[in-house]
Amino acid sequence: MAIETSNECMSVAQAEILLQSGVNCRGVTNAPPKFQVGDMVKAKVMHPVTYTRLPRYVRGKVGTIAKVHGVYVFPDTIGQRLDTKPQYVYNVRFAAQDIWGPDASPKDFLHIDLFDDHLDTV
Repeated sequence: MAIETSNECMSVAQAEILLQSGVNCRGVTNAPPKFQVGDMVKAKVMHPVTYTRLPRYVRGKVGTIAKVHGVYVFPDTIGQRLDTKPQYVYNVRFAAQDIWGPDASPKDFLHIDLFDDHLDTV
């Protein structure tokens, strides 16, 4: 069942339908992925006034693309009821020491799914 969107809050009935039926967040683009498995990337340093799926603790950190998940709608814009802005999502592997410092285990890694708009080339 489709849910009509507007600038108003979602009703309880709409929320129940959404929770029961789920949402297809897949996107479509003809563009190839910007990054491939093994590419080194840097999480952007950004401070948007609105919502972002880019955690502050990885901003400016370098990681490696571990997996390309495919194309999905961009939650940073869709959450504001703007464009769906479909783009690739990547699983990025960060060394724990690069995130948490030298006291973190050198054997540990953090994997985070990030969108094209969250990443730069190194």
